[in-house]
Amino acid sequence: MRNVLRKGLEVCYLHMSTEVVGMASQKIFVDELEIPENISVEVLDEKTIKVTGKLGSVTKNFNGVPVIFEKEDSKIKITIYRKGRKGYALINTIKNRIKNMFIGVEKGYTYKMRVYYIHFPMQVSVEGDKVVIKNFAGERGNRYAKILPGVKVEVVKSGGDTDVIIKGIDKDAVGQTAANIYHATKIKNKDPRVFLDGIYLYYKGEGM
Repeated sequence: MRNVLRKGLEVCYLHMSTEVVGMASQKIFVDELEIPENISVEVLDEKTIKVTGKLGSVTKNFNGVPVIFEKEDSKIKITIYRKGRKGYALINTIKNRIKNMFIGVEKGYTYKMRVYYIHFPMQVSVEGDKVVIKNFAGERGNRYAKILPGVKVEVVKSGGDTDVIIKGIDKDAVGQTAANIYHATKIKNKDPRVFLDGIYLYYKGEGM
């Protein structure tokens, strides 16, 4: 009787392990993205793509992501080595980033920020690859924000308002430059409900 039970359990365990191996092997999630007209795409290697349009080129590297790119006619084939909901979410994120590249090389992106102060009049200017902020919170030293390559920043004054206009074809670079400017004027140890001085994003959209 015991031998019969042992054999039965062994068969059961063998069957279970076979199912687990079968599930583990189903890790590939494949999808495709149509390349719009007037846009060219180069797959530089399995994790790097270059998108070119009328405004220029944007290259993205997806190192660290379990993805492989291939170009097939007018489509980009995207293979994700992750299954289930995580694989589905990841492949949609990658497709959206590539779509942003398509929009960037055709239309570009514009972000607008407003210089706001009550206590101390800030002076904001662009010097080379940096945004220079003077007299923030009455500080003697200057504050700086890095402008990423390929991004153009302009300070525009209209009446009593000062805007910082950020433009570029790489949405990630435009957004990161805006974040750099915001964080350059972020202050600690003050109540944000009272101390509102800073440079704040109020618009982001397509087009330059």
